[in-house]
Amino acid sequence: MNRLEGKTAVVLGAGCVSDGWGNGNATAVTFAREGANVVCVDLHDDAARRTAELVRAEGAQAIHVAADVASAAQIRDVVEQTMARFGRIDILHNNAGINQRGGVVETSEEDWDRVMDVNIKGAYLSCKAVIPIMQRQGGGSIIHVSSIASITWTGHPFISYHASKAALNQLTRMIAVQHGPDNIRCNSLLPGLIDSPRIHLTVLSFYDGDVERMREARSRAVPMKRMGDVWDVANAALFLASDESKYITGTVLPIDGGVTCTMAH
Repeated sequence: MNRLEGKTAVVLGAGCVSDGWGNGNATAVTFAREGANVVCVDLHDDAARRTAELVRAEGAQAIHVAADVASAAQIRDVVEQTMARFGRIDILHNNAGINQRGGVVETSEEDWDRVMDVNIKGAYLSCKAVIPIMQRQGGGSIIHVSSIASITWTGHPFISYHASKAALNQLTRMIAVQHGPDNIRCNSLLPGLIDSPRIHLTVLSFYDGDVERMREARSRAVPMKRMGDVWDVANAALFLASDESKYITGTVLPIDGGVTCTMAH
């Protein structure tokens, strides 16, 4: 439908932890299929490069940039390269994120700081660099990938992750309010139990490495009785990136098959 034709999207965390499909590369490709130029940014150059190749295979233009989102200098470099190649930024998609197992007592100060640096400082730095460009252009769409962990207990202790994603939700709301007059929209996606390669890395150990046991247990917890997939997240991001959501801002949208309806917030 070319819903993003003529637009340029910067996707932070555009790689995947495996050769498969994750939230980042699925979203980058979905944007490309709708006509967007895509800037694929990842901490790892090879991961960013693979995603850019997937985007080009869809017939769209792409560049890749290796960058740590927690570095202001590296984020400025991403923006400079984007502007030099495409001359505008219409969509900022912040998918970069990490997690570390542990509650307050178990989590080291170093792990806490790194999770906060990537998950919330990275979003702040990217918005700080991109919003002035969107203001000059007359608008844009900022999408943060948060988590249902930002609003509820999910059964496993990842305290720094939970806290950083809750902060991301409030950052989303404040940007939406302050920059609404600039026609800049800001929304957060809250993926739930998504069957993605990163989930296999972070929670599979709770199920003794048994993938099918993990899938069955997580599916039983969801009212729709199945886990979501990365395309569910990518399609929601596409909606928020497109003009179809032009009057939606400041939202935190669960993509969870209804699971948060069964949890205490």
